[in-house]
Amino acid sequence: QVRLVESGGGSVQAGGSLRLSCAAPEVTSGSCIGWFRQASGKEREEREGVASIYTGDGTTYYADSVKGRFTISQGKVRNTLDLQMNSLKPEDSAMYYCAADPDCLPACYSGLVCLAVDFDYWGQGTQVTVSS
Repeated sequence: QVRLVESGGGSVQAGGSLRLSCAAPEVTSGSCIGWFRQASGKEREEREGVASIYTGDGTTYYADSVKGRFTISQGKVRNTLDLQMNSLKPEDSAMYYCAADPDCLPACYSGLVCLAVDFDYWGQGTQVTVSS
């Protein structure tokens, strides 16, 4: 079992910044761990991959919608994952989930695309609200 606990969500005005953190004590090397978001009214199956990192070599994946604004990194504390979100837009508003895939698929660990359906372990989520 892999436990994931998110923190750092909140409300901010457009243009502002937030930093999310995920504690992932059981995530092992060679896993993919990342952030997904589910906008209000969307189903679980529609969760969008925001950013992910392959713990084997640090390769990252970013959705086109967040490139240049969001940065994913392994935190200063061991087995933590951070997501720095800058220049936030109202359309970034969503529940953000930390997720892990111990059997990371090539498309994800190479940085091409990471799909929610492939991730096995999920945190409870943290809400991000961006007002205009």
